[in-house]
Amino acid sequence: MGRIIALLYGVLVYLFFFVAFLYFIGFVGDLFVPKSIDTGAATSTGVAAAVNVALILVFALQHSVMARPGFKKIWTQIIPEAVERSSYILFSTLFLIVLMFYWQPMPSIVWDASGTSLGLALSVIFWTGWGGLLASTFMIDHFDLFGLRQVYQTFRQRELTRGEFHKRFFYKLVRHPIMTGFLVAFWATPVMTIGHLLFAIGMTVYVYIAVKVFEEKDLVAEIGQPYIDYQSEVGPFLPGIGKSHPTQKHIDSSVG
Repeated sequence: MGRIIALLYGVLVYLFFFVAFLYFIGFVGDLFVPKSIDTGAATSTGVAAAVNVALILVFALQHSVMARPGFKKIWTQIIPEAVERSSYILFSTLFLIVLMFYWQPMPSIVWDASGTSLGLALSVIFWTGWGGLLASTFMIDHFDLFGLRQVYQTFRQRELTRGEFHKRFFYKLVRHPIMTGFLVAFWATPVMTIGHLLFAIGMTVYVYIAVKVFEEKDLVAEIGQPYIDYQSEVGPFLPGIGKSHPTQKHIDSSVG
């Protein structure tokens, strides 16, 4: 793939993702968009739940499988390494669109705090979650995270390099502030329906498994002792909660 084509590919994928991400905010918040988490023709609760759980599982599998080093090693034998991250973002965006398009509303109300002080507070927390999430991407390397740095380095004919491990701002409080932002945004809603609750629970389970079972293992393998120490300093999602015992981590990291 030519350098210019790779650069254009990376930029277009980023713009495609950005538009879909903005729609996703409206989808979760039931705001501004024609198809949200609570709109559409309702089907039977059992059918809707089965479809929605399947959508979450497919979304989770795509994210988890394509993010693993073993998959990347095979994948980059097919596509240039420079566009591996952009391709991951492209497939992730497509699967997100599928989830939103086929999501089945389950409109029964769990709670409704709209028009109250609590509802206003939940709306503020909702937007705070998204804002914190976006800010967190810039506290590491926003452009590396979304594949732009890689295609730019290739365009400039520079060697592809990995970003360094840093603990900046929110990352001094929790290890995964991007995931924290997602979880806050998923749960903070003035009107919680059964469908929204299923979505929030499903995504929370996925985030926990993806981070604790897969991502952190990969980070320990890649970064080594600095990340093991980091796990003992801050929790994964909430400040001060879930720190790892450093001695136990040293033992665990040497097994397998």
